[in-house]
Amino acid sequence: MASPPPTRVRLGRVTALAGALVLTATVAVVSFVLPETDAAATQTRTGAAVAEAVLPTVAAVTEAPAPAPAPVAETAPKEAAPVKTDPAPPANSGTGRRIVFDQSDQRVWLIEADETVDRTYLVSGSRFDNLKTGTYAVQSRQRHATSFDYTGSMEYFVRFATGFSEPIGFHAIPVYNNGKPEQTVEQLGQPLSAGCIRQKKSDAKYLWDWAPDGTTVVVTA
Repeated sequence: MASPPPTRVRLGRVTALAGALVLTATVAVVSFVLPETDAAATQTRTGAAVAEAVLPTVAAVTEAPAPAPAPVAETAPKEAAPVKTDPAPPANSGTGRRIVFDQSDQRVWLIEADETVDRTYLVSGSRFDNLKTGTYAVQSRQRHATSFDYTGSMEYFVRFATGFSEPIGFHAIPVYNNGKPEQTVEQLGQPLSAGCIRQKKSDAKYLWDWAPDGTTVVVTA
């Protein structure tokens, strides 16, 4: 019995078959890959749509103008405190370098020759009518003096007149023999003495140095 002839495969058919297999495999791969690609693209498009929907809101919030500050209530400007000025010497109180004592104001002025006031301050004059108005002159000065009734003493006594029986002058607030002042500095401006003109100690010393013997003293009503 004769052997069957060997099978011969034509090269062209093999090549065609191989090409068909490759094409089939490629289509299959594409069919599996493309849906994933389309899903990613869809997801990307969806995210972009969400972003487009959200971003305008964020931008609107960011770009919104800040609220205007509440108006501040205007306060009225404070008025400056009035400047306190010393009263001028009384009219018709003499000329030249002098001491002026006004009984109604209970005040003394030390006036220079050019009419400038060197110092002015409150005093305590007599509570009695024992000093007449007019022009006097400093007669003497005594650093320490004793009251007419010997109940106390005073410093920087500058005499310029005589009362009913005793000298009248400028001096510091008297001190009783027990060391207590006869009045307070705050009471200056009130007529409290028996005839003289009482001063704060610093003012009494200033007048003592300022007014040598012969200095004019003018007493006004």
